[in-house]
Amino acid sequence: METTQRTDQQRSAEQRRRELLEAADRVVLREGPGASMNAIAAEAGITKPILYRHFGDKGGLYAALAKRHTDALLASLRDALDAPAERRERVEATLDTYLAAIEARPQVYRFLMHPSEAAQPGEQSGESGFDVGLHSAPLLRRLGEELAEVIEERVDLGPQSTQLARVWGHGIVGMMHAAGDWWLGERPCSRAELVQSLADLLWGRLAAAGNRVGGPGF
Repeated sequence: METTQRTDQQRSAEQRRRELLEAADRVVLREGPGASMNAIAAEAGITKPILYRHFGDKGGLYAALAKRHTDALLASLRDALDAPAERRERVEATLDTYLAAIEARPQVYRFLMHPSEAAQPGEQSGESGFDVGLHSAPLLRRLGEELAEVIEERVDLGPQSTQLARVWGHGIVGMMHAAGDWWLGERPCSRAELVQSLADLLWGRLAAAGNRVGGPGF
């Protein structure tokens, strides 16, 4: 009986947490980096202390939102990498998937990757914007490690394959992030043109590398 009750309470808490994250998402979609704990609490119809009870502070809420969106992005990137197509087409599809995601929800992207923009005049230090170095860097590092695993699993890079796969994984993520950030802000070309240019930059060594024996292929 006690075990069942604890399980029900856990499910209820998880459901409530999902509902609060969805409320936070709605605020972030409207306000981007300017989203505040006060606005999110109001959107959820609760007081700010209840929000703190679930996430601890704004950093805890950021971490939960970052995981939510990073998980979704990684799932989309894996789908693009697994698509039945030629390697060049999958490279382009993966780049396009990332760029399409930040283009579709620019306010969410800015909230996650440009937290320094969130500081509002008159806010106390505890309610100021997120620190880029503390929060967005781990998010990019996770993407880099995930991509490194995919590369090592699928591509034969010869000696020191693990090290080289990590170099490639983090390098590609850094390129996508920097180019995508610049492109989202200035829109100097179409998304398709940017995808083509980035794929051209990656293609030399990647085109020459063979598939890893026994792996799923790339």
